[in-house]
Amino acid sequence: MIANPKRIQNTPRANRIRRILGLAALAASVALARGADSETARLGLGNGESLTYSVRWGFLPSVGRIRISAEEIGTGRDAVLRITTTTSTWGLARGLFPFDGRGESVYEAKTGLLLSTSEWSTYRNKVVKNSILFNYGKMEAVYTDDIHPEKSRTIPMPSGNPSDLILALISTRTWKLAPGQARDALVIFEDQFYPLTVRSDETDIVMSPLGLFSTNVLVPRMEKSPPKGMFKRGSTVKVWIETNDARRLPVRFEVGFRFGTGTATLIEYQAPK
Repeated sequence: MIANPKRIQNTPRANRIRRILGLAALAASVALARGADSETARLGLGNGESLTYSVRWGFLPSVGRIRISAEEIGTGRDAVLRITTTTSTWGLARGLFPFDGRGESVYEAKTGLLLSTSEWSTYRNKVVKNSILFNYGKMEAVYTDDIHPEKSRTIPMPSGNPSDLILALISTRTWKLAPGQARDALVIFEDQFYPLTVRSDETDIVMSPLGLFSTNVLVPRMEKSPPKGMFKRGSTVKVWIETNDARRLPVRFEVGFRFGTGTATLIEYQAPK
């Protein structure tokens, strides 16, 4: 029996794969690490640094690629660090699920404050395009949905310095949490703020194209407030931080749903300039 590609594309599995890629791109990165002098220590990524991941979903060994890169723009007090995440399906999966996405987060280089985020993605005739501007004076975030303007709104900001989820998870590489230790973080995902507690649950060994790594497994959860959004729906996020050397690379991350799990493994790494 031969599967009908058009039928597959419209099944719940197709929607799940598109969702796993979107969440995985955001989950590859849980608060700004402060108190250090270097840019990398504050934000988790340095100028010119990049990480590329291969995404596995279910029985499909590689459904897509995620690339996260950092670029410093401007100089002096006006300098910002732009974090760009590109996501796309490839190979056989792309023939069935042609997904492309791009996200950008802009941070003030000197302070590490998140200034803005934007997201764009497309799957066939479905387009997502939105952005958020953060106003720390008024403690509010302006969410703009370019495709569905009726969803645009102003969101009150909770106390704390937010980070997008991807950089938040990557920033955990600077924390050096031992198993059993935890740290709180404020994360923005889509149009919601999530107060998270990131806990080092266990140690593990990870094999990737870059080598064999000893790792700490970090898990963000909503422990201090009622779960909402993806956490209320039963989603889980994990990140594996290697402990072999001073780079402390996030060599794997995982997004779990009630219906399955997507795993991203680091396959390419570019050190900061």
